[in-house]
Amino acid sequence: MLRQRATQRRYDRQLLEERRETMSTLHKLDPKAAAQPRRRVLVVDDDLDSVHSMALLLKMMGHEVQFAINGFAALDVARRFRPDVILLDINLPDFAGYDIARQLKWEPGLGKTRILAVTGRTDEDTKRRAVEAGCESVLAKPVAAAALEELLAPQ
Repeated sequence: MLRQRATQRRYDRQLLEERRETMSTLHKLDPKAAAQPRRRVLVVDDDLDSVHSMALLLKMMGHEVQFAINGFAALDVARRFRPDVILLDINLPDFAGYDIARQLKWEPGLGKTRILAVTGRTDEDTKRRAVEAGCESVLAKPVAAAALEELLAPQ
């Protein structure tokens, strides 16, 4: 029980620090640049707080955003929305994110969509499996706003 509380407090501190960094990054954004959607981004995460926070952050950065809370919804939304980038949680309740990434890469019109794996696990096996499944990179939760902005910047 004490271990769970200590872990929760550590996670809460990480989230607080991430929010501070996010707000700092948002204040630095050029309002004119943020006014135009730069990327179509699909956020896939089964944690409602995470998916809503990430979607809000991305919208504030000027991106057009849709979200899904499970693998079935992710496939459906991706087919309709045709995102440029997908932020894909690896640990979904109905499908492994790896399987979703593989399926998305085979979908007509989505083969060139960038898939960025998002996970709380950063071990080498997780990274290797994500890359093998078609993910461009693996981001550790919570995702830093500055890192996200850099990954989504026009290339």
